[in-house]
Amino acid sequence: MVPLRARRALLAAALGPAGRRRVPPLPLPTAPAAARPSSGAGDEAEEPGGATAMLRHLLLKLRATGPVTVAEYMREALTNPGQGYYTRRGGIGESGDFVTSPEISQVFGELIGIWYISEWIATGKPEAFQLVELGPGRGTLTDDILRVFNQLASLLSKCDVSIHLVEVSPKLSEIQALMLTGGKVQSNPKDKSAYMKGVSKTGIPIFWYRDIQDVPPGYSFYLAHEFFDALPIHKFQRTEKGWREVLVDIDPEVPDQLRFVLSPSSTPATENFIQPEEMRDHVEVCPEAGVIIQRLAGRIEKDGGAALVADYGHDGTKTDTFRGFRNHKLHDVLRAPGTADLTADVDFSYLRKMTQGRTATLGPIKQREFLKNMGIDLRLQVLLQNSCDGATHEQLLHSYDMLMNPKKMGDCFNFFALLPHHRLVHPDKKHKPESKSPLPPVAGFGELLLK
Repeated sequence: MVPLRARRALLAAALGPAGRRRVPPLPLPTAPAAARPSSGAGDEAEEPGGATAMLRHLLLKLRATGPVTVAEYMREALTNPGQGYYTRRGGIGESGDFVTSPEISQVFGELIGIWYISEWIATGKPEAFQLVELGPGRGTLTDDILRVFNQLASLLSKCDVSIHLVEVSPKLSEIQALMLTGGKVQSNPKDKSAYMKGVSKTGIPIFWYRDIQDVPPGYSFYLAHEFFDALPIHKFQRTEKGWREVLVDIDPEVPDQLRFVLSPSSTPATENFIQPEEMRDHVEVCPEAGVIIQRLAGRIEKDGGAALVADYGHDGTKTDTFRGFRNHKLHDVLRAPGTADLTADVDFSYLRKMTQGRTATLGPIKQREFLKNMGIDLRLQVLLQNSCDGATHEQLLHSYDMLMNPKKMGDCFNFFALLPHHRLVHPDKKHKPESKSPLPPVAGFGELLLK
C-alpha cells in the first residue's frame, strides 16, 4: 500500500480519469448566449454543510450570469472568503487532502535553506536579507529553513534576517504561527502593511501579508513551493472556427451538477493569451502567475536577491492538466466545489517569458537532479550514520526514495530560478572577458563538485 505521503505525487504523475474531467478534443457543447434556467438546489445528501453552500452559490451565479471561465471557477472554489477550500480547509498533511515534499523529509527544507545561504555568499554577503515565501502551507518548509539559519548563526551573525509570509488563508496562518512562533503573534500591528507579526523560536522576526505587493522592498530571497499550481487557469480549445475558451456551466440534464462547455465565440482571454505560434490543440494559461513573476522579476532587478520556484509542471509541452485532490485521492474537479484542492501543472516556459528579460532564469530542472546537485546523498549518509534505531534508518531511506525516485516525486517536480543578470554574467564580461574572475556557480542547477 502506498503511504499517504506519497499519494499526491504518484497521482499527479499517473493521472487517471477518476481524478479529473478531461476536456475532450471535441465536440463539447457550446454555451448559449443567455443563462439557462434551472431548478437544481445542490447535492445536500452527498455533500452536507459548506460544500452545498459553495455549490448553491455557484449555481445561483451561473443562472444569473451564464457560464464562467475556469479561472473564475477555481478562484471561487479555492479562495471564496466564506466557503473557499483554502480559506476554510487548507488540507495539507496526512489528515488533509495532499502532502508536500517538506512534509516528507526535513532534508528537503534544509537543502533549500542551504541554497539561499549559498546565493547570499555568492553575492557578497549583503548586510540584510528578507526570506519571502508565497503560500507557506503549514509553515514546515520555513521551519526547516530557519533551523538551517540557526545552525549557521555564526555565519549570519552580522546579517539582519527577517521572514515574510504571503498567506491569504486565516486558518493556515494560524497553523504557521503556531509552528514558527509557538503561537506568540501580534495581530494587526500598527503602521504596518502586515496583518500579523511575531518572532521565531530562534529570534528572527516574522511578518504575514495577503499580497506580495505588501512586502517591503529590499534585498530578498523568494520561495514558491507548490504555489503557482493552485493559481486560477484559463483553458482553451482549438476548433475549426478558431480558438474557443473552455467554460463552466450548469448541466441541463442534471441541474444540480456542473459541466464544461465551449464559448460560442472568442473571448478576451483567447485574444490576449493565445500566442500566434501555438501548436497545441489545448492550452492552459495562468495570467496571475504571469503577474506575480513580473513583480518578482522587477523586485529582483531593482533590489537584488533571487527567487526559487519548486512545482510540478512542464516547459510548454502539456495540454490538459487540470485536476483535483481530496483525501489523498484524485477528485472530479467539478464535483463538490470547495471541498477539494484544484491544481494545474505550471508552464515554466510561460513564467520565463513573463520575466520580460528583467532577470536571468535557470531551469526547469527535475527535483531529483536539483537535490542531488545540492548534496542530498551526502546529507543522507550523515543522517544514516547518526540514526540510533532501525525505524529511523528505514524512515530516512523511505523519505529519500519518495523525493528522488523518478516514478515518485523525483521527475514529477521541477526547480526554476530567477536571478539578476549580473549573477550569471559580469556586466563588462563582453568587453573585457579576461578582467574578472569566474562567477561562483549557482547551487543546484549544476553538478555538485567536491574538492
